[in-house]
Amino acid sequence: MEKHDLIVVLDFGAQYSMLIARRVRECNVYSELLPYNTPLEELKKRDVKGIILSGGPGSVYEKDAPKLDPRIWESGIPILGICYGMQLMAKDLGGDVKGEKTREYGKAPLVIDDHTNLFAGLGKELTSWMSHGDSVTKLPEGFKVLAHTDTTKVAAMGSKEKRLYGVQFHPEVVHTENGTEIIKNFVYIVCNCEATWTTKSFIERAIEKVRATVGKEKILLGLSGGVDSTTVAVLLHKAVGDQLTCVFIDQGFMRKNEAKKIVDMFTKHFKINLIHVDASEKFFGKLAGVTDPEKKRHTIGNEFIYTFEAEAKKLGKIPFLAQGTLYPDVIESAVKGQTSNSAARIKTHHNVGGLPEKMNFKLVEPIRKLFKDEVRAIGREMGIAEEIITRQPFPGPGLAIRIIGEVTPERVKILQDVDDIVVSEVKNAGFYKKVWQSFAVLLPIRTVGVMGDKRTYLNTIAIRAVTSSDAMTADWARLPYDLLEKISSRIINETPEINRVVYDISSKPPSTIEWE
Repeated sequence: MEKHDLIVVLDFGAQYSMLIARRVRECNVYSELLPYNTPLEELKKRDVKGIILSGGPGSVYEKDAPKLDPRIWESGIPILGICYGMQLMAKDLGGDVKGEKTREYGKAPLVIDDHTNLFAGLGKELTSWMSHGDSVTKLPEGFKVLAHTDTTKVAAMGSKEKRLYGVQFHPEVVHTENGTEIIKNFVYIVCNCEATWTTKSFIERAIEKVRATVGKEKILLGLSGGVDSTTVAVLLHKAVGDQLTCVFIDQGFMRKNEAKKIVDMFTKHFKINLIHVDASEKFFGKLAGVTDPEKKRHTIGNEFIYTFEAEAKKLGKIPFLAQGTLYPDVIESAVKGQTSNSAARIKTHHNVGGLPEKMNFKLVEPIRKLFKDEVRAIGREMGIAEEIITRQPFPGPGLAIRIIGEVTPERVKILQDVDDIVVSEVKNAGFYKKVWQSFAVLLPIRTVGVMGDKRTYLNTIAIRAVTSSDAMTADWARLPYDLLEKISSRIINETPEINRVVYDISSKPPSTIEWE
């Protein structure tokens, strides 16, 4: 099995940490996120070719400021410190860092003073994205200034001999001009990495790993019909063939007519073993009276696994359960040991935090370390239809977390009809592939309206549409007014229970994409 070069991102709690790893992977070099306090032995064990230190919310002079294993500085492994990472490098190696009177935030013209290594091939100036209150005021011995701005004298620093570099700005965000080129220069020029991490190589390695893990045993896959679980299904089928059985549990929270579409696709097109379980009555019963979002997710996650276990018993001994968990799911759920110890749990993802503590399955998660766009690329490589590949993300708990408040069959039926209108109109207008997600949320709010000269007191629908590249950050989509008008008109005219439609114009952060 071919071994890939590895760049590790040590996470100091920055909101952009995942984005750094993603940018490295765009260079066709494998990258993973590890906690900031990962010891040198672990990095050597992994044969790391380079380290990137993320930014972070704190100051290097705070009492409990996160610190690096000090032996890493002398390890000879190339290091790039970003924002907090650069300040930590300066402080630990004998330089000075001081707080500024005014915080520098936003775009800033960057003047490049040294065009070798980190800034090779770039022009004299570029637009950078700053976000800091502290600045490096004295360089460590052996370092030189590589770039500056009007307000930040040391916007980039480096020691060519030690292969240690730092940038005060954020090259990983799209707001920094040629930011990806800077990361490429670190990966290729400084670390001497080879671009061998491709979709084809991932598929080959994943198939080998699945075969080695599963052996001759059988494996179950929880199928949703989305791009993630579909890609996992095809990947597993390539690896172990008929040892795979896909179980599609219809919890009652699917989109309109979706269950039939999924069954047809897997039995007629993919010809993969599929068991369809209609468990809607049981799920609705479990969620009766439940309104707390976290409790909803845990209830659905637990019931999902219990239902699987019941199906597995009918099929005989099946020790393995596959899931379509993604890297952002793992990070946002702040699973211990995956990210910075200071990471806060935003919400529990269905495939991660919703699992019961005691399970009778061993988990197989072949795309656990992938981003959504990487999963789509792998799906295309394996010949999955574009209609499935480009399908917008759909949450594991389904429409249950798009119904604020109690989930009932009547409320699900309302949202299914509304969701069908939203998706069809967004597609008809040519915006489906342009936005990350577009969906409706049923609110627990009734408002007064007038229909046919009569007073009404009916439900409210919120429309949510966002643009994003990886779901870690997202901006509300500027859908045309004509499209919004058409969606609103159809919802109110075709859904008797609705008399008001609102549009969500909040971004992530501070909001999340889903409402629950």
